[in-house]
Amino acid sequence: MRTLPHDVELSPTEADAVDVEFAISGDTQAFERLYRRHVGRMQGLARWLLGHDDVEDVLQEIFLRVWEKLHTFKGQAAFRTWLHRLATNVILRRREERSTRQNRHSGTELELDRTPGDRMTPELKVDIEAAVGRLPEKAREVFVLHDMAGYKHDEIGTMLGISAGTSRSQLHHARMALRAYFEA
Repeated sequence: MRTLPHDVELSPTEADAVDVEFAISGDTQAFERLYRRHVGRMQGLARWLLGHDDVEDVLQEIFLRVWEKLHTFKGQAAFRTWLHRLATNVILRRREERSTRQNRHSGTELELDRTPGDRMTPELKVDIEAAVGRLPEKAREVFVLHDMAGYKHDEIGTMLGISAGTSRSQLHHARMALRAYFEA
């Protein structure tokens, strides 16, 4: 195992670059450091896009894919960006598989207030996670990917198989539904 001197301070991006290089050469401790540095963020992303179902399973799948594909990371973007894109693809594929299994394909978008869920108490009304969780699936995907993960509409379109215009429209609907929900 290779190591750096203990007195060297690295930024998170630099630490990722070093650990990626070590992990590619088989250093499992470097991979574990990458895992620990990023698992919380990936868990949050999975929870936003999947709800609380399947989060642990999808985290395992994400990091298994990272281990398998790490050698393809070329460093053209930050490791965090590469990981986020890989994780998003794994999560979206899991959602699609889950939807197929459960035969939940629907051609209509439900309004936020018609979506099943418990009415929130006044103390919980500002809980954004619950409000976002009540959005229709496609609107929630676009909202999370754009407003929370920072993807651009053309990137979202590519990931979800929709046009950039449809992504913009879904984001608008999500924002309006959230506004209406919080104003109620």
